Amino acid sequence: MSMAGNLRKVTSLGKVGGLRRVARLARRRPRVDLSHPARSPLGSSVVNCVTYRDGHRIAARGDLMDAVKQVRKSGEGFVWLGLHEPTDQEFAGIAGLFDLHPLAVEDAVEAHQRPKLERYGETLFAVFKTVCYVEHEELTATSEVVDTGEIMVFLGEDFVITVRHGRHGSLGPLREGLESDPEQLAKGPSAVLHAIADHVVDDYLTVIDSVQEDMDQVETDVFAEHGARVDPGRIYQLKRELLELKRAVVPLGRPLEELAIRPIRVVAPEIQAYFRDVSDHLQRAKEQIAAFDELLNSILQAHLAQVTVAQNEDMRKITAWAAIVAVPTMVCGMYGMNFDHMPELHWRYGYGMVIGVISVACLLLYRAFRRTRWL
Repeated sequence: MSMAGNLRKVTSLGKVGGLRRVARLARRRPRVDLSHPARSPLGSSVVNCVTYRDGHRIAARGDLMDAVKQVRKSGEGFVWLGLHEPTDQEFAGIAGLFDLHPLAVEDAVEAHQRPKLERYGETLFAVFKTVCYVEHEELTATSEVVDTGEIMVFLGEDFVITVRHGRHGSLGPLREGLESDPEQLAKGPSAVLHAIADHVVDDYLTVIDSVQEDMDQVETDVFAEHGARVDPGRIYQLKRELLELKRAVVPLGRPLEELAIRPIRVVAPEIQAYFRDVSDHLQRAKEQIAAFDELLNSILQAHLAQVTVAQNEDMRKITAWAAIVAVPTMVCGMYGMNFDHMPELHWRYGYGMVIGVISVACLLLYRAFRRTRWL
């Protein structure tokens, strides 16, 4: 197709304020090809791009621009475009086509954002922090327990764009689950947003259950017979990983409240009740994380107290043995002064008597310290 034909396709889609910018981007950027519905992130940032109408997948015809044109022309359905860690160049054409705000585009490309919800005109921009539990045989002072990623969602009346960052959090199973429920998917793009939020929060609860096992193991080790020997680095590492989980979970509370309570044009009213359910699940996750944090503080304090008690016991043992050793040291010191006139110095049984006195004195001290549990 000629370049002029491409421009006519773009101008038929965009809004009045973004037509010229879309046309310029169309001249510079290659259009997204829909002939491969499930492309690998290794070869392209486009993971999937599907058109839905009445809750059912529609066969792709042409490229992304053609799909958007068909949806907007018919006034029914929406386009769901999934991306994985796109570059500025890969995202520029998409941003122009859907008239996305530059600040939201920058956040989506750069990542490392807090969970949030922002509105740019008719477009809703949401950020979710995804979490994944890292399996390990034994918790150490350097073990990675929680791995985080991000999912950004651009939501419009006829499109959903998901941008995923990180090694986990694939939305493939979620897409399949939605496609198996056409009645829910027919409610539009906001149904996809709810499914993503629900998926992310469910992952929070799954990770929390796994972290609970690490917490139980650390608690058992600390309060075991030799708990003072537990490496405190394990407790600090678990606390750091819990803080990473807390940064992902806690800030999401306010965006979910807005989605559940405040009327938003691109969010169907019947979907808001579902967001309230997700918000309840998130509240449960927040309460569990807060409880874990307090429990870790208690475990750490108990461990430090155990270390202090163990040190006191060691000091008492050292002191007791030092007192016992002081007896022969004192006697030997006295008879080592090399004076000619000393009691029993030339007595035949003097040596045996001194050894006996030392032995009896040491034995009495040892029994005394054993009674007082210093030894």
